[in-house]
Amino acid sequence: MNALIQHTFSPQDYLEWEDLQDHKSEYFAGEVFAQAGASSKHTEIAGNLFAFAHAHLKGKPCRAYIADMKLRVSEVDAFFYPDVMVTCDLRDRDTDMYKQYPVLIAEILSESTAEYDRTFKFTCYQKITTLRDYLLISQDVYSIEHFHLNDSGEWVRIVYTFNDLFHLGCIHLDVAVSDVYADVVGVMTLEEKFRR
Repeated sequence: MNALIQHTFSPQDYLEWEDLQDHKSEYFAGEVFAQAGASSKHTEIAGNLFAFAHAHLKGKPCRAYIADMKLRVSEVDAFFYPDVMVTCDLRDRDTDMYKQYPVLIAEILSESTAEYDRTFKFTCYQKITTLRDYLLISQDVYSIEHFHLNDSGEWVRIVYTFNDLFHLGCIHLDVAVSDVYADVVGVMTLEEKFRR
């Protein structure tokens, strides 16, 4: 991730500057970083997950967002663009350009962002006191890493593959892995990948 500019932004400067841009940029501690475009697989997987969450939450106080909604993590002076997030906190109704209190965040992994999403971003996301579920979804193989915050305050990791069903306790939703990847072309099973 390379900074776009050299001088330091305040959070308000960043919001005002980015509103005038024709591309998305994330923000961390005064620096601004360009967001790369997404592949069709990336977009379709995010869209499938968003569609399930959005339909499930219809008529409920929670709201699902996809890709273009910023997440502010004020504890680390950052703004990110999660691929999918859900917030159930009424305080998020007060801000139109970003949200701050998600219960669920999902990131679709690519070769260039996987380590960043798995380490740096997750470290930042763990500062969000409302967050309960974090998903890392491969776009190349049928694999979803689910991190869930348990009652002891520990993040528990479970990996799901094609025939599995996983439960998002934060929004009381069961999702089949096969549905997350529905109609996405070019995704392999783990066995197929390791046979190559």
